[in-house]
Amino acid sequence: MKSLLLIAAFAALGAGAAGLLGWPAVRLLRRRSVALSLFCVAVVTVLAMTAGTVSVAQAMFLSSHDFGVVITVTCMAAVVSLVMAALLGRQVVAGSRALAVAARTVGSDDGFAAPAQPLGSELAALSAELAATSARLAESRTREQTLEASRRELIAWISHDLRTPLAGLRAMAEALEDGVADDPGRYHAQIRTEVDRLTGMVDDLFELSRIQAGALTLSLSRVSVYDLVGDAIAGADPLARERGVRLFGGQVEPAPVEVDGREMTRVLGNLLVNAIRCTPADGVVAVAARRSEDEVVLSVTDGCGGIPEPDLPRVFETGWRGVSARTPQAPAGGGSDGRHGDSGAGLGLAIVRGIVEAHAGRASVYNVNGGCCFEIALPAAAVLA
Repeated sequence: MKSLLLIAAFAALGAGAAGLLGWPAVRLLRRRSVALSLFCVAVVTVLAMTAGTVSVAQAMFLSSHDFGVVITVTCMAAVVSLVMAALLGRQVVAGSRALAVAARTVGSDDGFAAPAQPLGSELAALSAELAATSARLAESRTREQTLEASRRELIAWISHDLRTPLAGLRAMAEALEDGVADDPGRYHAQIRTEVDRLTGMVDDLFELSRIQAGALTLSLSRVSVYDLVGDAIAGADPLARERGVRLFGGQVEPAPVEVDGREMTRVLGNLLVNAIRCTPADGVVAVAARRSEDEVVLSVTDGCGGIPEPDLPRVFETGWRGVSARTPQAPAGGGSDGRHGDSGAGLGLAIVRGIVEAHAGRASVYNVNGGCCFEIALPAAAVLA
């Protein structure tokens, strides 16, 4: 036992001396190449092993032949260890360089080009993170481009919508000024209608800006879905009568929900106005509400003839008006009075989605037989048992 302790002591002294000599080199190379650092660590390890072996061999008073055998074996092992360390360092450096080249493609139009050569687990994990980051950047860029295109479309549409009533107001004002208006009362009524329409458009723009800026403040209270639907139908009834559309609200469950009554009434009003304007005369607009296990779903079904499937994802976009199937129709017997909460600028459904999402809900649309159905789902957290 004493001899083993003595051998361990000599080996520790030799290896410790080599380690102390190699530590400054490792510290100096910590900012250099990984391959060089790995090779330096291998050299220090080999030197520590060799020094410990030589110290023990000398302490054991081996013969010259035996001592030479020990030194030869130790040197061969050292050479093999250093060669393997150099090869491993080259492999790590090659993987790092390939990953650095691939990192330059992060966020590019073609996406992240992962290295073709095999990588270690750490570098492979880093490559996967770079690929995920590149995908998120591409998604963000696509979303930004979509928002920018939507903003430009909105500006173009709003400019067009403002130009038409303003031109009409100017013409009517000039006719009244010059005294050439045959029926001044009719001109005054038409001016009031156009002003109401412009006011509705400005109100919608202001509401939409508050929603998109996250400045929409909700005053939640417990109300019945039945009351919400009843108020919305009462508000849209004049427009429905004017256009010859029948409103039906017989499938409404009196489920209690915790919402901002004013904002949700506006949501239902926008959906009803949109449905009435797109439903032909003698058509039916049906409102329903049901309570499932984890949510309350309100739906408005119209007779618009349906929305083309490629356009369904765009229905709730700001400024979107749709194709001919969703083009507002002229009311039977004359123009609308413009006081039904719809500016006609394609903002109503965007406001609907913004308000519903502010309530932690979701808004969706799908085609049904002869029309389409808009649904509003409120989460279970908003439902009072």
